[in-house]
Amino acid sequence: MEKEARVLVVDDEERIRRLIRMYLERENFEVEEAEDGDEALTKSLNNDYDVILLDIMMPGKDGIEVCKDLREKKATPVLMLTAKGEESNRVQGFEVGADDYIVKPFSPREVVLRVKAILRRSSSTKFLQTDTSANNVLVFPHLTIDNDAHRVTADGKEVTLTPKEYELLHFLAKAPDKVYEREHLLKEVWQYEFFGDLRTVDTHVKRLREKLSKVSKDAAKMIVTVWGVGYKFEVSGD
Repeated sequence: MEKEARVLVVDDEERIRRLIRMYLERENFEVEEAEDGDEALTKSLNNDYDVILLDIMMPGKDGIEVCKDLREKKATPVLMLTAKGEESNRVQGFEVGADDYIVKPFSPREVVLRVKAILRRSSSTKFLQTDTSANNVLVFPHLTIDNDAHRVTADGKEVTLTPKEYELLHFLAKAPDKVYEREHLLKEVWQYEFFGDLRTVDTHVKRLREKLSKVSKDAAKMIVTVWGVGYKFEVSGD
C-alpha cells in the first residue's frame, strides 16, 4: 500500500480500541479513536476516513444510529464490531449501510484482514491501480457506471452508493443477463464465505434498488430477482 489508509476505531472499551490500534499501526495504518457514538459521528462527518470500525453496543448513540446518520452524508466504508451474533443484528447493520461486520471476541489479525479486504474492494482507484482494459465505463439505457471514478449515474443524475453497494452493482452489470446465486455473490463481492448469511446479499440489493429508484425507476428495475436462485442484471430493450 503506497499510502497510509486512515482508520477511525470506535468502541466504548479502551482496551479494545488500543488492541485494534496496535495491530493496524503495525500495518502502517493511520489510526484515530472515538469512545462513543456522538464523538464518532462528529469525527466521521468532519474528516475523510478510508474505513470506520464501529462498535454497535455503546452508551448513548449506538453504532446503528451512527451508521444511519453517517449514510445520509457520506459513503465511508463501515465495518461493524458487535458482541451480538444473531442474524437480526447483522441484518439491521446492513440495512443502515454497513459494509461488513465482525463478532466479538475476534482475532485482531482478522480485523486487519477485513479492513484490507474492504480497502481492496471499495477504493481500488486510491489504493490499487486496476488493470482492466477499455471496459472501465459501462453504459446502459438509464444507467452509466464509471469504474475509474467509482461513479454511478441514472438518467443523468448521480447516485451515491456505499462501496459495497457499488461493488455489487458493478459485478452484476459486467455480465448482463447472467444469473448469480447469492452464495456466489457473497464469495465474489465480499471475498470470503460469509457464514452462510445470505440475507447479506438481499439487504444490499434492497438498498441498491431503493437508491436507484429515487433517481430512476427504470434503472432500479434492471436488478432482477430470479426466484429460488439469486439475482441478475437485465438490460431493457428501450
